[in-house]
Amino acid sequence: MRIGLIAGSGQFPLIFSKAAKTKGFEVFAVAYFNETDPELKEYVDGIKWIHLGQVRRLLNFFKKNKISEAVMLGAIKKTRLFTDVKPDTKIISLIAKMRHTHDDRLLSAFARLLEEEGVRIQSSTFLLPHLLAPEGCWTKRKPTKSEKADIDLGWHLAKEIGRLDIGQCIVVGGGTVLAIEAIEGTDATIKRGGELGNGMAVVVKVCKPNQDTRFDIPAVGVRTIRTMVDSGARALAIEAGGAVVFDRAEMVAFANRHKISIVARKGKGTES
Repeated sequence: MRIGLIAGSGQFPLIFSKAAKTKGFEVFAVAYFNETDPELKEYVDGIKWIHLGQVRRLLNFFKKNKISEAVMLGAIKKTRLFTDVKPDTKIISLIAKMRHTHDDRLLSAFARLLEEEGVRIQSSTFLLPHLLAPEGCWTKRKPTKSEKADIDLGWHLAKEIGRLDIGQCIVVGGGTVLAIEAIEGTDATIKRGGELGNGMAVVVKVCKPNQDTRFDIPAVGVRTIRTMVDSGARALAIEAGGAVVFDRAEMVAFANRHKISIVARKGKGTES
């Protein structure tokens, strides 16, 4: 069995490749310069390094290695879309047909393009369902009454910015919106909001209402909690079954040491 991997940054592509190998898959990865972890080459059967926008080279690599199914994993710094792209005619033609190039619309269009070329995109967690966030409070400290109120507010607003395909994360403190994720990414949003929150900030990160789980599913891990500690944020709320969690045991232990609360809640955003 063979599987293609379109790999962005972070540990998700490495975790996937290791899991795929143990399940008998040969993994052929397309990696992006200045994004993908170079260590990935140690866990795949073939790798092709390209620049953002070089879709034809991606397709040629997959066709050469007889890839008919692939996953898209890892992040791409959105700011790099304006500084480090070498678009070919394939991607230019795709973008020219679009009215908006928001995350989900662009990714969905890219997935359709690949499928038209014979490469079907699988869910990002189809080999790793155990990474999806289980429901409940994971930490020793539960959210306070005021933090719960901020989580409820943040959840509602995060779903709205998700519906508009702006971002997945929002920071709230004392009933006030402190930061909304846009092109800068989650860590920068937490840092900005946490510093404004003066020790009261709550971070909410959820799936967009029409999230395509084949890509761009929210992800958290130890790095998320470290950023919260550095910026003074006190609680994290994510969506049960709608977020990928890396190094969960280490993440929870680190949060406990710093008295940070982590809660995974159902999609409606209110606790039962």
